[in-house]
Amino acid sequence: VQLQASGGGLVQPGGSLRLSCAASGRTGSRFTVAWFRQAPGKEREFVAAVDLSGGTTPYADSVKGRFTISRDNAKNMVYLQMNSLRPEDTAVYYCSAGSSLILSRKRLPTAYDYWGQGTQVTVSS
Repeated sequence: VQLQASGGGLVQPGGSLRLSCAASGRTGSRFTVAWFRQAPGKEREFVAAVDLSGGTTPYADSVKGRFTISRDNAKNMVYLQMNSLRPEDTAVYYCSAGSSLILSRKRLPTAYDYWGQGTQVTVSS
């Protein structure tokens, strides 16, 4: 499985961005695709996840109500719509994929076998 993240950039506080994750290779309904982020000097942090079968995982508290994850299985795409962006959202955002994950593990970076290259999101005035 190969993942390609895109859509990052520089945005002012309160603005919006949509990140895209293109998946190729052997994916299927057992896969979960997640977004993580990592700011300089900090650990990689869970943001959101979606099962390709349609199941959902609760968002990270820090993004709840502002970010929305969605999928388009026909296009092998997963999106992260980010609204009301804050300076503390600044980070490199990674998409990742893992198979047959139980809910309790979906927030753990170590549960995911496949990672994209990351896309930089900078929120600044």
